[in-house]
Amino acid sequence: MIALITGGAKSGKSLFAERYAAHLGSRGVYIATSPVFDEELQERVRQHRLRREQSAIAWETVEEPYELAVLLQDLAGNAKRWPEGTVFLVDCLTLWLSNWLLRCAPHEAAERIGELLDRLEDALRSFPGTLLLVTNEVGYGVVPDTPLGRVFRDLAGVMNQRIAALCDQVFLVTAGIPIELMSREFTWEKRESAGR
Repeated sequence: MIALITGGAKSGKSLFAERYAAHLGSRGVYIATSPVFDEELQERVRQHRLRREQSAIAWETVEEPYELAVLLQDLAGNAKRWPEGTVFLVDCLTLWLSNWLLRCAPHEAAERIGELLDRLEDALRSFPGTLLLVTNEVGYGVVPDTPLGRVFRDLAGVMNQRIAALCDQVFLVTAGIPIELMSREFTWEKRESAGR
């Protein structure tokens, strides 16, 4: 089972993801994608770890800012290592995206990110366990005033759509309230059959 959890900054999506992991399993593997390069980020990491230490389940942390697809394939290949009831949580996809964007030349970003998303999709399709993916909704605000900001916004939207299409569940978290979206999804097929 794969679930995507999205929302704005400080919407409560990470807290919901951790609580949902504890609901789904008995053990967690937290895959952190953020490099820690200043004191403010160190404090955020410390707060997240403290919260996980107080969780209903035990957590192991794995840090991987770039090679997320490779890590997921490795985890899938070593599935016997993980006890039954292990839930994997990636936090977060938009940080992973920004890590790569900062390594790309602007003119090659869309193509490079497209290739990375292809690899990530392949890893997700073959992932045998329970996987929760946290991401950000970045298109609700103002249009960014820099070219890199606009590229990031656009690619984050594309990434979220592509990943959501592979998921069993998609949650939107707003003001700490999670709503599962796929069960409420409008489809033309449903609409046309209801009209008959």
